[in-house]
Amino acid sequence: MKTIVLSNQKGGVGKTTTSNALAAGLNNRGYRVLAVDLDPQCNLSLSCGVDMLAAEETLYHVFKGESGVKETIIPLKLGFDLLPGGLMLSGADMDFTQTGREYMLSEALEEVAGNYDFCIIDTPPTLGVLTVNAMTAADYVIVPLTADLYALQGLTQLNGLINNIRKYCNRGLQIAGILLTKYNDRQNISKALKGSIEQAAEKLGAQVFETCIREGVAIREVQLMKSDLFTEAPKAKVTQDYNDFISELQERIDN
Repeated sequence: MKTIVLSNQKGGVGKTTTSNALAAGLNNRGYRVLAVDLDPQCNLSLSCGVDMLAAEETLYHVFKGESGVKETIIPLKLGFDLLPGGLMLSGADMDFTQTGREYMLSEALEEVAGNYDFCIIDTPPTLGVLTVNAMTAADYVIVPLTADLYALQGLTQLNGLINNIRKYCNRGLQIAGILLTKYNDRQNISKALKGSIEQAAEKLGAQVFETCIREGVAIREVQLMKSDLFTEAPKAKVTQDYNDFISELQERIDN
C-alpha cells in the first residue's frame, strides 16, 4: 500500500478537495483506495456523505484503543473506503502525550495495509501531532499550494517538519511534489508567483507538478452533492486537471 499525505499548515489551499479527487480518481482507475480524514473539522468525511455527528467509532477511538481500525472503516458509495476522523481529534495534542505517539496512525494502518493499493490522508492546517502522525505513516507528501505570497512563506516551515520526520520517525518519506491549486493562468501575479514557488521548491529539493488545478464551480457543486468530480462532472476542466495530475503523480511515484 502506497500512503500519500496532503499537507500544508495554511488553510484554504485545497487539501480536502485534492484528497477527495485523488481518492476518487485512483478508485476510478481500478485501485483499492482508503481515504483517511485526520482533520478534526471532518471536511473530507462530510464531502463523502458521512454524518460525523452520528459516527460512533472514529480515529480518535482507534488511537485511544477503544475501537479496532477494521471496524471503524466505512465503505462509501463513491467506491473507496473512509477511515473517519472526529471532532474529538481537536484535542489530540493534549490527549495523546505518551511515548511513541507519533506512530499511532502507522500502527493502525498496518492492520489493513494488505487490503488497499493506496491510502490518501487529509490533514489539518497545523503542524501538530496529527500531521506528524500522517507523515510518519506516509511514503509521500503532496503540498497543495495557492499562488499567493502567504502560501509561499509557509513552505520553509513545512520543509523543516518534513526533515525532522525523516530524521526521527520516517527516513523514507519523500516529497512527491508541490501542487498549485485555484490557479488562474490569466492573472500576471499568478504567473509571477508560480516562478517564485518553483525557485523555492528547488531550494527545498522538491518539484512543482506541471499540472495546475484551476478554480471551477464544479468543485463546489460536487461538495454540495457529497460526491466526487469524476462521477458528477467528468467533462469539467477542473476534473481534467485532476486527471492529468493523477497521471503525473503515478509517473513520479512509480519511477
